[in-house]
Amino acid sequence: MNAGVARETSGDAVRRLDAALHGDVRVLIVALGANDGLRGQPVERLKANLSQIIAAAQSRRIAVVLCAMEALPIHGWDYTVAFHQAYLELAAKFDVPLVPFMLRNMIGNTQMMQPDLVHPNAAGARAIADIIWPYLKPLVDGHTAFPHQSRL
Repeated sequence: MNAGVARETSGDAVRRLDAALHGDVRVLIVALGANDGLRGQPVERLKANLSQIIAAAQSRRIAVVLCAMEALPIHGWDYTVAFHQAYLELAAKFDVPLVPFMLRNMIGNTQMMQPDLVHPNAAGARAIADIIWPYLKPLVDGHTAFPHQSRL
């Protein structure tokens, strides 16, 4: 199920979290933050929101795959670097797989993006699925124990 909503921030996702985790959810792919970066939301707020989402999923024994986002340098280089580091820190803190920025070779590519050149089209979505799959497959196959289970 895709619980993403266009133009929303990580804070918006936190408000919808309970509904997104309702039912038999076993794996959560967290691909949030791009809009936070575009709007210049404080990196600490992004980290707090993503932490809340990951912790809530792990408390329900839901495995998490975190997808890194990047911030354009429109808010300064320090912001862009801190934004990038946030995902590395969160992946380490929660011991979750981190997918590198999945749009790296797609932004601006008319074969992969919708006319706005920001959002993926069907071909872009397939390419994103191919990028995420190596991080997701071990969780789906059950070859990797969910590391957070020992801390519950």
